[in-house]
Amino acid sequence: MTSSDRRPGAGRHRSPSAAHRVRAVLPRVSLPAVVLATVLSTGACGTLQGSGRADGERTTAAADRGPVGRTAPPAPSATPTAPEPAPAGLPGLGPATSARVPADARQVVVVTGQGRNSARSHVVLYRRTGSGWQGGAAWSAHNALKGWTDDHHLNDLRSPIGVFTLSDAGGLLPGPGSKLPYTHSGGFSVGGTGFEGEPLAGSFDYVIAIDYNHVKGTSPLDWGRPLGADKGGGIWLHVDHGGPTHACVSLPEAHLKELLRTLDPAQHPVVVMGDAASLAE
Repeated sequence: MTSSDRRPGAGRHRSPSAAHRVRAVLPRVSLPAVVLATVLSTGACGTLQGSGRADGERTTAAADRGPVGRTAPPAPSATPTAPEPAPAGLPGLGPATSARVPADARQVVVVTGQGRNSARSHVVLYRRTGSGWQGGAAWSAHNALKGWTDDHHLNDLRSPIGVFTLSDAGGLLPGPGSKLPYTHSGGFSVGGTGFEGEPLAGSFDYVIAIDYNHVKGTSPLDWGRPLGADKGGGIWLHVDHGGPTHACVSLPEAHLKELLRTLDPAQHPVVVMGDAASLAE
């Protein structure tokens, strides 16, 4: 499942038209009744009025429940760090892709798809050190049902290829020690089944927003779409449910929690994602 390209609908993902959805959580602010009514009627959360669902995962909405809150990470250290020499290139990335990785990025999540039209991929977390990039183990993962695209659109069932920052996180469960700002909310509830009949419950227990068409510094549930609604959005790293997603990348819960505990805003983390051939360019 993914939290990207979502529209109203429920039930089983037996075809790209089936749907599952997540309900939005309105911020806990005191608004006059007239203002609140205006927010809901104008679709403040995007295409789905009053919903915080991301646009690639159609899910069965569940009633909002649990505490809502956004936890800020610890303040970064003010201690200056000595400049580091430019490290050798990241494994599997060609010159064009490598050039898109920001110079200040010291944590890079590389998602490598098995093929342009494959829903299977693997994930490696790299850390920049004085001697170069050091990578961890490769984790199995899923991406979109139809594979990858360098021109993602709403409901095309493909994950976007590119290099994107990682700025915000959240989930149905309390944060497991996340260094990224974390939104704990019942709005991450999800039900229904995926493309292969697998249950989707728990898929959004933990998520990390991929900053593709996402307003950095906002909850993953935020419906802001800087590139416009047609370009999709709400694309996340989230808990794997055992099948293809709509546009997100999903990986086992233990590894997602490890990312949440490791990714540090002070290290300027990014994700590099796409099929192997595209990343090698």
